[in-house]
Amino acid sequence: MLGPAYRNLRAHLGMEERPARWISRAFQYAWLDEDVMVRLGSDGRPVAPGPAVHPRRHDAGGDRIVDDWGCTWEIRAGGQYFEILRPPLQDAGLDDLERYDWPDLTHPSRFEGLAERCKAIQAAGYATVLMTSTNTFERVHMLRGLETCLMDLVAEPELYLAMQNRVVDLTLPYLEELLRQVGPYVDVVMTADDLGGQHSTLMAPEVYRRLIKPAQARLIAAIKARSQAKVFLHSCGNVYPLIGDFIEIGVDILNPIQVSCGEMGDTARLKREFGRQLSFCGAVDSRDVLPRGTVADVRREVRRRIADLAPGGGYIAAAVHCIQPDVPPENVVAMCECTVGETQG
Repeated sequence: MLGPAYRNLRAHLGMEERPARWISRAFQYAWLDEDVMVRLGSDGRPVAPGPAVHPRRHDAGGDRIVDDWGCTWEIRAGGQYFEILRPPLQDAGLDDLERYDWPDLTHPSRFEGLAERCKAIQAAGYATVLMTSTNTFERVHMLRGLETCLMDLVAEPELYLAMQNRVVDLTLPYLEELLRQVGPYVDVVMTADDLGGQHSTLMAPEVYRRLIKPAQARLIAAIKARSQAKVFLHSCGNVYPLIGDFIEIGVDILNPIQVSCGEMGDTARLKREFGRQLSFCGAVDSRDVLPRGTVADVRREVRRRIADLAPGGGYIAAAVHCIQPDVPPENVVAMCECTVGETQG
């Protein structure tokens, strides 16, 4: 949930306003406080390691952020969202990769107190959801720029692979240390790689299988080797052609099931074809129904997705994506109440 939407929700619930705490300030994803989680019936609790150490990392709370990987995010004049205005490796060649300031992902400060928080969540009877901020293609395109990265996949695959391998080589020791400390106390491990657009995948499926899938498989194998947790992959857009590949490399839960995008809208079909091997999270339409529908519309949408995806288990009902500021808070409450009521009924 984005920060402004969360403030609206707390006010609607009659709860006191609190200073924002960020899962990601660049994306403006807000931590939900425990009183809201209890009120809305959540049965999972997120945890995340601290920020990576990077020589240029900076967040003073203004309109400019330098993140863990050295990407500068800014809010354009008159805008409300952070964007990477100039990717730091947009013009890089192979030799430039050696000179780049890569982050220290395994600094001990990242893991302080994390195991204790995970244990406390499980002791309270909730599922521990570990947000790792790991990805492959998405991290490369943030460093390189999306258009440049997509061209690299076809015209400069050696450069693309060199960057992706650097990302994976930094990420694997981080995952190993993270799960050494908290692996026994975690129920779900979250990863993310947005690979779909409105109508199709961002790259040809054969390009994904040749260049990106092996890197994703390495990261997921590391998670599976060090934890019994379920692997959660967030991948926006129409990723229908890749779902079989996700299952093959060990994805257990697919999110967000962006039903406004191509073949992802037929949730009954997704359940028929993949429901024996994959759980689904999301699917409640956040493009049209949540921002513009009535409470009754929201309830119909939730019931439809539960009817399609829940039989036999394997569905976590949720909004397709983070709740935006234009979503009426009463629709958020209706979605959560209907979800709890339908699944308990």
